Amino acid sequence: MWQNKRRLFALLFEACAATLLEVAADPRHLGAQAGSLSILHTWGQTLIPHPHIHCVVPGGGLSPDHTRWISAPSNFFLPVKVLSRVFRGKFVAGLRRLFARDQLRFFGECMPLQEEKRSAVFLRTLYHQDWVVYAKPPFGGPEHVLHYLARYTHRVAISNHRLLSVSASEVHFRWKDYAHHSKQRTMTLASEEFLRRFLQHVLPRGFPRIRYFGFLANRRRARMLPLCRALLHQAPPGETPCIAKTTLGRCPHCLGLMHLIEQLSVAQLFFAERKKAYLLDTS
Repeated sequence: MWQNKRRLFALLFEACAATLLEVAADPRHLGAQAGSLSILHTWGQTLIPHPHIHCVVPGGGLSPDHTRWISAPSNFFLPVKVLSRVFRGKFVAGLRRLFARDQLRFFGECMPLQEEKRSAVFLRTLYHQDWVVYAKPPFGGPEHVLHYLARYTHRVAISNHRLLSVSASEVHFRWKDYAHHSKQRTMTLASEEFLRRFLQHVLPRGFPRIRYFGFLANRRRARMLPLCRALLHQAPPGETPCIAKTTLGRCPHCLGLMHLIEQLSVAQLFFAERKKAYLLDTS
């Protein structure tokens, strides 16, 4: 996957979206046209490769004739075992097409996959494994989920507050051990190894890490969202009051309105100053 980022990350998006839309449309499950907001993450807490996609999905969808809104039960959306099997089938089928069209490149340990027999064996093994789809209701409510994901949409691999110390030879950082009840742990890596892990997660130029599907797709959203609101008897969203609350007066230089963009803690400011000083010392 890391040797074919553009094609296989795109396939990951497509397989996830097609799975959600197909299973949701099945009358045996929801029987509705769903929508989703999908965000690609390629890292784990220790910066090792861990490609996965977060999908924020409304709890329901439009009926096939677009005349009513079909709500999912409050404690259940779609069966994860069905999602897992459909997702596996769609991803492997897409992978098989890329192999057949010679659209993948192989280097190092992956070079044997250039041979047709080896690639066929490899693809068969993927069907013998369980693929993971995890679903749960929004913790703390929908707004909390969006705020949680917003912290990662324009950030790569690690945030500044997790960095404990940086020197010319090593980087010391905090990570969360999900395998042991999210226990906080620390890790120290040589600078070269930290940079190697970090740079693995730089996406190909121009590759969008946030995508929309179903009735939330870019080409349909302007028409579908007002319809969804009408069927749900919801008023259109008004102008957010946040701007008025965070206006800081006028800039003394250009006289334009100033708005609060971000608040930094004392610890974050202290670390930023130390980082700036370190960069000046090493430049």
